[in-house]
Amino acid sequence: MEKSKSTEAILPMTSLKSGSGVEVAPDVYCYTNQIVNLFFIGDPNVSNDYILVDAGMPRSANKILQEAENRFGPDHNLKAIILTHGHFDHVGSIVDILEKYPVPVYAHPLEFSYLKGITDYPQPDSSVEGGMVAKISKAFPAEAIDISAHLKELPADGSVPGMPGWQWIHTPGHSEGHVSLFRKAGKLLIAGDAFVTVKQDSLYKVLTQKKEVCGPPVYLTTDWRAAWESVVKLTDLQPSIAVTGHGKPIHGSALAEGLVDLAKNFQEKAVPSHGKFVDH
Repeated sequence: MEKSKSTEAILPMTSLKSGSGVEVAPDVYCYTNQIVNLFFIGDPNVSNDYILVDAGMPRSANKILQEAENRFGPDHNLKAIILTHGHFDHVGSIVDILEKYPVPVYAHPLEFSYLKGITDYPQPDSSVEGGMVAKISKAFPAEAIDISAHLKELPADGSVPGMPGWQWIHTPGHSEGHVSLFRKAGKLLIAGDAFVTVKQDSLYKVLTQKKEVCGPPVYLTTDWRAAWESVVKLTDLQPSIAVTGHGKPIHGSALAEGLVDLAKNFQEKAVPSHGKFVDH
């Protein structure tokens, strides 16, 4: 496996929630790693086996694996990794984790060129309308990583390996092969960055994790039409609780009303007025 800036960069950005976790369901645990969330899927009262959804920031493998030990015990047994997409803050520690736990990694095939070291992601758009995080996003790495030896396609039937009862849903826009995960039992949604619950371009809101339903991070979203269609698709699922790549878990009326409002008013609420990825 070849490392790149996407797995080696030192990015000192963090939030007040970094290093903390919350149990969303008995078998769904949301852990905040600096400015991004990742998820441990598995019930520690039943088994020490678990699935990891996304792999956090660069140079965070030890913290992530320590959290796994805290939750599942010293004999914690990672079975697979599911990627919502391959941006640096979702794959940052994957190479280091795979060196210790050489498990299969499942992703949408449209992400494969970025995960096989073939194609770099488009550079973040620091010119986009937005706050301080958008302005400094030019420092965020976009280099491809190569985890070819571990990479597998998500099953065509929509099932999620190691996660019975879950389905994956193609939700492009933020990236070509972005997926979200949904479980009908409890109507639980792992949205990735299809939408988030903190305004990710605002440094103040990232630091304080002020909760609100927002569109995907503006500086890395390359297809705004597809991003809107993905939000509509997820709104139609009528989730009862959602966890996202950035921000706090959200449920009930705040989620339902926030998603409907975002879907109906996506142009005004999510799409920046200018930027290199904005389709005028």
